[in-house]
Amino acid sequence: MSSGGGVSITIVDPGLDQATQQTVATLTSGGVASALAAKDPTLWGPEATPEATIRLGWLDCTVVSRPLVPEIEALRDELLAQGVDRVVLAGMGGSSLAPEVITATYGVPLVTLDTTDPGQVAAALTDLDRTVLVVSSKSGGTIETDSHRRVFEQAFRDAGVDPTGRIVVVTDPGSPLETTAREASYRVFLADPDVGGRYSALTAFGLVPAGLAGVPIGELLDQAAALEPSLRNDSEDNPGLTLGAALGGFGVAGHDKVVIATAQTPIKGFGDWAEQLIAESTGKNGRGLLPVVVESAEAPGFRAGADTDRVTLSDAAAPSTDVTVGGPLGAQLLTWEFATAVAGRVLQINPFDQPNVQESKDNTKAVLEKAGDGPLPEGDPAFVDGAIEVHVADASLLGGVTDVAGAITALLRAVPERGYLAVMAYLDRLADAPFAGIRSTLAARMSHQVTFGWAPRFLHSTGQFHKGGPQVGAFLQVTAAHTSDLDVPGQPFTFGRLQLAQALGDLQALESRNRPVIRFHLTDRATGIRQLLDAAKDSGI
Repeated sequence: MSSGGGVSITIVDPGLDQATQQTVATLTSGGVASALAAKDPTLWGPEATPEATIRLGWLDCTVVSRPLVPEIEALRDELLAQGVDRVVLAGMGGSSLAPEVITATYGVPLVTLDTTDPGQVAAALTDLDRTVLVVSSKSGGTIETDSHRRVFEQAFRDAGVDPTGRIVVVTDPGSPLETTAREASYRVFLADPDVGGRYSALTAFGLVPAGLAGVPIGELLDQAAALEPSLRNDSEDNPGLTLGAALGGFGVAGHDKVVIATAQTPIKGFGDWAEQLIAESTGKNGRGLLPVVVESAEAPGFRAGADTDRVTLSDAAAPSTDVTVGGPLGAQLLTWEFATAVAGRVLQINPFDQPNVQESKDNTKAVLEKAGDGPLPEGDPAFVDGAIEVHVADASLLGGVTDVAGAITALLRAVPERGYLAVMAYLDRLADAPFAGIRSTLAARMSHQVTFGWAPRFLHSTGQFHKGGPQVGAFLQVTAAHTSDLDVPGQPFTFGRLQLAQALGDLQALESRNRPVIRFHLTDRATGIRQLLDAAKDSGI
């Protein structure tokens, strides 16, 4: 067991314990923890050094972010005095996942808008008289977030609300978004440019929306600050070092699927944040750790295996796991960031770049530009079964089947040895929430791990691993027709068109790697979802 600063790491599995001890010994003898705490950019090798040099600002978060607390709280009080008590966050990846975990854990409402589904976006355009929109984008050029800003600006004006006092921007200095925000006289919080998006939980990206929503954000910083002395220690009592050694060391030994469950802890939704941190940081150069977020420690997929590392977030003993991590949220966020950087060192991977995230962005842009005003290149389906069109690039994958259950079974059989199946849903994650149950259904029908991702949010998370990590994935993509679409003001595309272009662009990226992939297009959304869920129950290997 390793503990410090309120965080405890307990390792149950004897094999993992041995691998961790050996890795910790190597790391401590090399002074890795103290070097990381001192922001040594050479820890990940010469090729990673330039990127690491400008990506270690998160190690100073408790100091740099402290002045933000009174500023954010003052703005919150100002808004509340005006009757503005509803916070909508427009952000993707690291700009949305941390605030979502923080507000859920503290039980305060936050509308997280990290989608291009027109139905979900339209549903957020309500109660504008009491709404403030936080637009979060590190680069300032994220197409989803820019589209959200545009549609809210128009909606505010149509409702007779001046957007000047209702839009708050969080971005890096000098970004296009800062320029746009200054010109519009929006309130701007500038983030530390030396912090990557997925390491930004305790910076302005995490604190501004959470603080405006009502979270006591100073408490989060206090919890993280209590941990910092432990992170500087080159010893087994450093929880960040121990967790990083467990993840990386076990990964090197072949346990490259990190299955994450939550048990006895007040922390809510942590797996989705950790998923992005781990997948985007380690999934590259044909290597990496695939996080698999499961519904509970009893869910299908949370099982021992030669390629599995089971991690439970719990403040009590969890004997049916490999690693138990306990502690308060602020300290946990910093622990996992530190551990992921350490794991990158062990895996010999640069944990700060994300080369394949940009690939899908470029593909989306190319799909839209090439189509112009014409139809997007969906292609003809291999067959139609009820409310579902089945699309494949290689018809041999289907093996001649002509029903959805048979197509799913064919895809399950195509998962490589030590591989995984990823379900990617370009749907409304609120209105279509029951569809996420397909993960556990399929996981119960095969020995491989199954991940589930709402799109396009997963493109900023496991999307990096799918394309840059080990090429052992098989992919089930779901798109759907819309009952109504929504214009993106000032752009030549609608939200529905953008959503489909993102799906087709990512499909191209996967097909170019010769990965097994099937796209199920639901011509009637509600009927198609029911049909697909039923078909998943009838499939299996």
